[in-house]
Amino acid sequence: MLSVVITAWNEEKNLPRVVSSVVELADEIVVVVDEASIDKTAEVAKKLGCTVYFHEHTGVVEPMRNYSIEKAKGDWILLLDADEEIPVFLARQIPGLISGAEGDYYRIPRKNLIFNKWVKSGHWWPDYVYRLFRKGAVSWDDVIHSVPFTRGAGRDLDPVEKNAIIHHHYDSVAQYIDRLNRYTDHQLIHLHSGFSTSDLISRPSREFLTQYFSRSGWKEGTHGLVLSLLQSYSELALYLKLWEKQGFPASAFPPQKLRDELRKTNNDMKWWYYQSRIDSSLAVYRPFWKIIRKIITLIK
Repeated sequence: MLSVVITAWNEEKNLPRVVSSVVELADEIVVVVDEASIDKTAEVAKKLGCTVYFHEHTGVVEPMRNYSIEKAKGDWILLLDADEEIPVFLARQIPGLISGAEGDYYRIPRKNLIFNKWVKSGHWWPDYVYRLFRKGAVSWDDVIHSVPFTRGAGRDLDPVEKNAIIHHHYDSVAQYIDRLNRYTDHQLIHLHSGFSTSDLISRPSREFLTQYFSRSGWKEGTHGLVLSLLQSYSELALYLKLWEKQGFPASAFPPQKLRDELRKTNNDMKWWYYQSRIDSSLAVYRPFWKIIRKIITLIK
């Protein structure tokens, strides 16, 4: 028996899409609604024939996932968020994955649609998620975006579009910032480092360079730049909240310290810039760019 479980918070608009994508596949569909929902999520779910439960508001989805799995009757679980959907090809594969029992859980790639574009840079694709599993094989910690605990053997589906869950991720910048604010509140609970004023420069800049260069955000054009900046802003917001949590401590931060931090950032930027040239060049030119990178990054 396959139970599809869906977590939802103010998702009356998205629910019909996700339910219609699994209705022929599921033996039961369980929708767990956040008690803080103020729209007609529960009513819509009931009209669609789903079994509805409620969960206390926590601001993050991980506790709701564990609760929804407990409520499911099936020995196999397909776990979805309300802003996701299962495409036809993947839906046709799932019965075979279950009956074949090649694994106790499957990691499925996810196609993230952000600001009207499928974003394929390293942070966003293949974005493997643990969504199809035997009941009891996967569970989550309450930490936001935590990697779940697994039991038994796992298998990854090939990272190709036809295998991917479709995720209607962010429709607007406002939606991104709203979630960013909630997510950083929860990250703060589990952040145990002390605050340094230098963090306000080093942490966001490091995040930007990671997203834009290391994870190839630059290949996504404007979308990649915007998402790298937003991820960087998330780091800034997190450490500003840490500063606030510690009582807004005052400390000296003279221009020399700022210059030192900016110099470190600039050196990292130059290194990644030339690494991108190396990665995008023909093999015959790569030794040349490596030499140039070494010379440039030695210049203070």
